[in-house]
Amino acid sequence: MTSLLHRAAGFAARTAARAAEKARLAAARRYLPLRPGSIAKVGPYRVRTNDGPNLYVLYKDLFVRRVYDFEAQRSDPRILDCGSNIGLSILYFKSRYPAARIEAFEPDPSIVPYLKENLAMNAIDGVVVHEAAVGGSEGVLTFYSDGKYGSALASVAVDATRESWTRYDVPCVRLRDLLDEPVDLIKMNIEGAEYEAIAGAADRLRQTRELLIEYHHLPGLPRTLHEILAILHGNGFEYLLYDFDRETNPAAQPPFHLSPETRLFLLIYARRIDG
Repeated sequence: MTSLLHRAAGFAARTAARAAEKARLAAARRYLPLRPGSIAKVGPYRVRTNDGPNLYVLYKDLFVRRVYDFEAQRSDPRILDCGSNIGLSILYFKSRYPAARIEAFEPDPSIVPYLKENLAMNAIDGVVVHEAAVGGSEGVLTFYSDGKYGSALASVAVDATRESWTRYDVPCVRLRDLLDEPVDLIKMNIEGAEYEAIAGAADRLRQTRELLIEYHHLPGLPRTLHEILAILHGNGFEYLLYDFDRETNPAAQPPFHLSPETRLFLLIYARRIDG
């Protein structure tokens, strides 16, 4: 009887949590019609957005579903935020760890002003912003911007032929060079350059305790998920994959129809387990 009561209580708690999440997701849809330059309330923060749907997805994933949550071993974790966009990831990390030491990397000249303003508007300290891409090579590289969320280095910019995209030359740093001291978390959303960055840093990945890597399966890009996972495995990491939801990532939901033109995104969470 006691076991049945515990299971019933657990089911009731999960049902209540799902209902609360559903309500928060419904409320988040208020961000969808926002125009570029609008300021919105996001939890305890004020945020200037470059795109309403972008803010909606970021809020949904980060503040409702908490896909970037991690358990730091100290109050001031060192975080490398590769692909910071307008700064929602940084605001989330700071909400969890106010003393976190964050290095933010955002190469898009059209997005950096939003990032900097959102940090300043919320009096966020302990963050160093680098106006640079992160990848597997160092130097000044060609970069294509959509001004929203899909900007990428030319080597992986599969949509860069669109007339609305803007070409820039931006500095790029190697992930490997950032791992000269221990890192608590690497968060990486660099639009297809993730394999190059991880492969180039393979010999130093043990400096990192946890990683959150968005893997981009896009038309025209090589399929490197298995190689990324092999590198993580070879460096003592356990990992799991998260496929977001049908709204964000319909191609990853059943029924499956995989083809060379399929677009999907997977979040790799990895944690080093060998000490």
